Amino acid sequence: MFELDLRSRQPIYEQLVEKVKELIIHEVWKSDEQLPSVRWLAKELTINPNTIQKAYRELEHQGYIYSIPGKGHFVAPQAKTMTREKVETMRNELLRLISEALYLGMSKEDILSLIELAEQSVKGGIKHD
Repeated sequence: MFELDLRSRQPIYEQLVEKVKELIIHEVWKSDEQLPSVRWLAKELTINPNTIQKAYRELEHQGYIYSIPGKGHFVAPQAKTMTREKVETMRNELLRLISEALYLGMSKEDILSLIELAEQSVKGGIKHD
């Protein structure tokens, strides 16, 4: 499924959150699809179930998943109001990052090529030249 870097300075639950978000964004997991159970994923990744639970809580807080007591965790469909709010937050963050990148010497062309790379990745794969 995916691997976590146990030696990374980034906490394991944060790595897990990022990996799950990546799978949802790239539509490996679709809306309303059930995620692996906490117990199963903990066994598969050989990490504490509390870590998985913490990651799932964070993903639920961010709106990527929802839970049904006794049934499990599922990929949340993107609500339009939530999407608008997220887009506005993302726009502000991107503006800040792009400004910093330009300040540090990245060219407009470098930034545009990164945007193209991200677009290809979301559309189903990266094309290598």
